[in-house]
Amino acid sequence: MKSGFVALIGRPNAGKSTLMNALLKQKVAIISPKPQTTRNSIRGIRTDEDSQIIFVDTPGIHKAKHELGAQMNKEAASSASGVDMIYYLVDASEKFGSGDEYVLKMLENTHLPVFLIYNKIDLISKEHLLVQLNKWKDRFNFEEIIPVSAKQSENLEHLIEVTKEHLEEGIQYYPSDMVCDYPEQFIMSEIIREKLLYNTEQEIPHSTAVVIERIRRRRDTLIINAMILVERDSQKGIIIGKQGAMIKKVGLQAREELESILGEKIFLELFVRVEKDWRNRKSKLQQLGYIQVENER
Repeated sequence: MKSGFVALIGRPNAGKSTLMNALLKQKVAIISPKPQTTRNSIRGIRTDEDSQIIFVDTPGIHKAKHELGAQMNKEAASSASGVDMIYYLVDASEKFGSGDEYVLKMLENTHLPVFLIYNKIDLISKEHLLVQLNKWKDRFNFEEIIPVSAKQSENLEHLIEVTKEHLEEGIQYYPSDMVCDYPEQFIMSEIIREKLLYNTEQEIPHSTAVVIERIRRRRDTLIINAMILVERDSQKGIIIGKQGAMIKKVGLQAREELESILGEKIFLELFVRVEKDWRNRKSKLQQLGYIQVENER
């Protein structure tokens, strides 16, 4: 069978996680309208009768304002170096800018096939699409240029077929029924963080992290204790909300989705703790899993 690893890279909000979920026909990466939703590289596995493609969703490449942002950029670059192929996702509704120039310059150093995945074509006219694709052809020597709409699942089957043509014969890396390779605790923390992203505004979403502190079982119920980290006391108050309304809302939404994913009854307890300036503290970032220990790579 044909097999290989494909890195999804691009600027924040290009639709990388949405595309991976659509290609797998299952949600394995959290999504939100806010940039920098993805903080870790996440592997999603698509297996059919003649291929296994492992998609590596990476953090959006951006101008870092703190240590967490710098580590996310490093994670994206590192993930793109250990694969067989790269999908460079571009938001068709956005103008070409310095962020795109930065990514293209980074891609000049790779010897891997690079596909331009021109995403969100449902938001533009066909005339605009043709004009922009002609411009992109002159910016980089792409192996393929494929317009898609991840949200509408438009042209995705064609993308898979063309991807298979560029993959070599190889081994099957994962069991056929496996769609992701990260632990349940990671899924739990990411689902909670996704609900925080959807329900909070301004700087709050980017100032939060979620830690699963304890999981235990009581009869037929899985009890999950999760800590939400913030950087300031004012942020803690916003997340808790008036009479606890916000944290109850986040907890309810997260619990419902986790029950759907895990297939069992869940009791979810959320707490909030202030960790001042945690995004700039390397020791805390390593503890939270945003900095990999060197000998693990």
